[in-house]
Amino acid sequence: MSKLKVSDIVSKKGKEKITSLTAYDYITAKILDEAGIDIILVGDSLSNVIQGNTTTIPVSMDEMIYHCKIVSKAVERALVIGDMPFMSYQISLEEGIRNAMRFLKEGNCDGVKIEGGYEILDLVNKLTTYGVPVMGHIGLMPQRVHLYGYKLATDESLIDVAKSLEQAGAFSIVLEKVSYKLAEKITKAINIPTIGIASGPHCDGQVLVFHDMIGLNKQKFKFVRKYLNAYELFLNAVKNYIEDVKGNKFPSLEESYE
Repeated sequence: MSKLKVSDIVSKKGKEKITSLTAYDYITAKILDEAGIDIILVGDSLSNVIQGNTTTIPVSMDEMIYHCKIVSKAVERALVIGDMPFMSYQISLEEGIRNAMRFLKEGNCDGVKIEGGYEILDLVNKLTTYGVPVMGHIGLMPQRVHLYGYKLATDESLIDVAKSLEQAGAFSIVLEKVSYKLAEKITKAINIPTIGIASGPHCDGQVLVFHDMIGLNKQKFKFVRKYLNAYELFLNAVKNYIEDVKGNKFPSLEESYE
């Protein structure tokens, strides 16, 4: 099983749909990699999913690096992308470069994802010049929720934004909560893959939060297809364990050492 490269992902555009899911820990990453996922995103969504925050904003650089380290240990094939968190690249170009490089040097990632449009073009250009692959992210940008909320992106100016990110050197772009008609136009307008989340079927690939996809998150979203009801399965397993321990059914002598 050979390790995927950025060029492998780019070459899939127009030929084969690209698959991506989030992972924040070793065992999940191992399962995704064994299943054959193309891209594992260590998303700043760990702020919500793992840390219990209401937005992605609180998660820190050090926390992101930590989770990238343990995810990368499990991966043999998939491309591992680290999500640059709020305040890791907005303060200065130099700080953005330093933090992005930390994802590769300390987190063992294969690239980084950065939310933004024209304002991050210099950073994207510098990073790709220095050998750091960059995945863009436009449309709904969760790090800017306090300003824009979670509204649907329908502005066709996003087409030019996507083109600019491609010209700056981005190897792919996440389209989040973009009208599916606009997402199709963006996908056709650029030569790098689009990875959709809540943006319809016309993107070159799709990404979801793993915990949403397997039903560990009880919250329902229009754009999520739940392939498992993991919350109920886990809940029932724990209840059965509690019942067996209290009823002196676990452990049995067969599960004990002499």
